[in-house]
Amino acid sequence: MFSKEEITTSYTVERCNSCSKEIKRKFKEGDYLFAETSKCPTCDGILQIEKIFGETIKQ
Repeated sequence: MFSKEEITTSYTVERCNSCSKEIKRKFKEGDYLFAETSKCPTCDGILQIEKIFGETIKQ
């Protein structure tokens, strides 16, 4: 039959050291595990990259 095209999108999960808030965003070139990226929007703690992964969607 028809084969479906697969598209993989990479994501980065950041977690705050202080309040443990998690933020999922699209992967940016230069992201690496345990990098300190920015300030937490909730508590002004430091966000650190905890996970980098890809999600595959069939179209």
